[in-house]
Amino acid sequence: MFKKTYPFDPEFRHHVLISLGLAFWIFLFLALTEPLDTNQFNFKEKLLFLPFYGLAGAIAYLGSLTLQNYIYKVNKRNWTAWSELLFFILLFLFGFLLSRGIYLYIIVYGEQNPYTLSYFLFSIYLPAIATILPILAIGRWAFGRYFEKKLEDQKIEIEGEGTYEGLRLHFTDLIYVKADDNYVEVTYSNGNNLKKQLIRNTLSKVESVVPELLRTHRSYIINPHHFVQWKMVSGKLHLILTSETEIPVSKTYAENVKSILSL
Repeated sequence: MFKKTYPFDPEFRHHVLISLGLAFWIFLFLALTEPLDTNQFNFKEKLLFLPFYGLAGAIAYLGSLTLQNYIYKVNKRNWTAWSELLFFILLFLFGFLLSRGIYLYIIVYGEQNPYTLSYFLFSIYLPAIATILPILAIGRWAFGRYFEKKLEDQKIEIEGEGTYEGLRLHFTDLIYVKADDNYVEVTYSNGNNLKKQLIRNTLSKVESVVPELLRTHRSYIINPHHFVQWKMVSGKLHLILTSETEIPVSKTYAENVKSILSL
């Protein structure tokens, strides 16, 4: 269950929006429910002091993004339900320390008998988190779904003649396509893995569907973004791709290939 992929948005600007929404929601919650002795504040004092809690929530959220990025990198750009849970645990701890500090050193600074740590945690912080957390979780999930849809819309599709044949992938993941009798063999990257898939189609049809591909040989078309270097093999021109694959370049296409890859 926790290893299942979970919607995730890695774009920092979207998380800034989430943090601003979190700050406003915390301020609104405190202004309406009046915990933490804030019922003693008049309207102007609420406007002066309560935004500190909202700011603390935003800082805790943005500060936790460092761990989020680390988890995302360690998991090879894969975000799971466990990753999301771990992020919220850290956010909970960070937020607790900040809110406790604001209560002691801003709200009741210099006063006698402040709330004990246990009372602050169980009677104030946890009920507040129970109210705020669902809104934050829904916001993160919604941005994650939006990001996934945007990525899906950017994919190209290599269709096959069969009912269930075909391949959808990002153009940057496509490395090269090779003719193989009545099929084409599509080589592409999936994370750190190199994969191949046979599809009932022709090289010319694939070339017309994805015109950004470059013909190097009657049996090969490549993604120019994966070009690394030239290589001569027995007097014949080849090129090396990022997958360390050697692709032949025939005399028919050599001049055009050189002009494009030399740009």
